[in-house]
Amino acid sequence: MITHGRSRRKPTGGLYKRHRKKKKHEMGREAVPVRIGETRKKIVRTRGGNIKVRLLQTDKAVLFPGGKVVKILSVKENPANPHYVRMNVITKGAIIETEEGLAKVVSRPGQDGVVNAVLIKR
Repeated sequence: MITHGRSRRKPTGGLYKRHRKKKKHEMGREAVPVRIGETRKKIVRTRGGNIKVRLLQTDKAVLFPGGKVVKILSVKENPANPHYVRMNVITKGAIIETEEGLAKVVSRPGQDGVVNAVLIKR
């Protein structure tokens, strides 16, 4: 069922019946876990002929303030999934350990193709 716009449930609490399957442009894609390692990217064609750069693995992050490129050492905390910490998976909101100290990831590496992070004052 497509949930863009309309609620999935009726005012009575029941579910609406699906009147058709998803169209190609409404489909999602499989999530790609971004791991720590030598940088690997994948180019994906999106709707309208545009491209998205998928980051498969990386060992560098752009640290703000300043825009300095630093090496990622490990993932310290990940609110998306506690198991991502031991697997070293980077997602938006993850706390990563860098050469400069702890930083919070503010970009979506699987969709943006880059890890942007903000230094945490501790």
